[in-house]
Amino acid sequence: MIHLKPMTKLLVLIVLGAIPLTAATPIDDIASRVDRRYNDLRTLSADFVETYRGLGMSRTESGTLWLKKPGKMRWDYRQPREKLFLTDGTTAYFYVPGDRQARKTAVKNLDDLRSPLRYLLGKTKLQKEFESLAIAAEVQPLTAGNIVLRGLPRHLAERVSRVLLEITPQGRIDRILAEEVDGSTTEFRFSNQREDVALADSSFRFSIPPGVEMIEAATF
Repeated sequence: MIHLKPMTKLLVLIVLGAIPLTAATPIDDIASRVDRRYNDLRTLSADFVETYRGLGMSRTESGTLWLKKPGKMRWDYRQPREKLFLTDGTTAYFYVPGDRQARKTAVKNLDDLRSPLRYLLGKTKLQKEFESLAIAAEVQPLTAGNIVLRGLPRHLAERVSRVLLEITPQGRIDRILAEEVDGSTTEFRFSNQREDVALADSSFRFSIPPGVEMIEAATF
């Protein structure tokens, strides 16, 4: 067994990006770790599980998320029903296969909890995106060794009262929980994250299926 001196061990942890996170870790350090991880990426894909609770109901959906710099995003829902939500950088589209209509709107008009993730690659500044970003020491992470942050997203301040972010020691976001002002919650859990995979720009273009009408929406 190789025994490392304390300073050597610390340097190894820094290189691997695996310095443990605790309630005593400065929030600046945690945010910077997240920023560095995602700003160096050009593409990202992940499996997701989305759970909504509110208005007397609970709904769980799952699928795959793709992100590509700059500002391209694609959510392919597989279960329990297929649907597609994507942005090509300027326009957002939403479509449920089998429906006779699809919707589109300008990205700048989006009022959607998924939309901020399109900015995750390339220009992440966690402390600029969230007001009062802090460690949520009262919230238990789903995975031991992770830490949970809380903050108020500036662009959704009228809709969302708080967002929780579960962060790994490597600066990866594994879970997002948004608590809305009406008391409902939407949680995203990410797994099997794959970085800098080959993603063609065509994957983020929406082709109108035959017989489907495109509707201009103010927002969605």
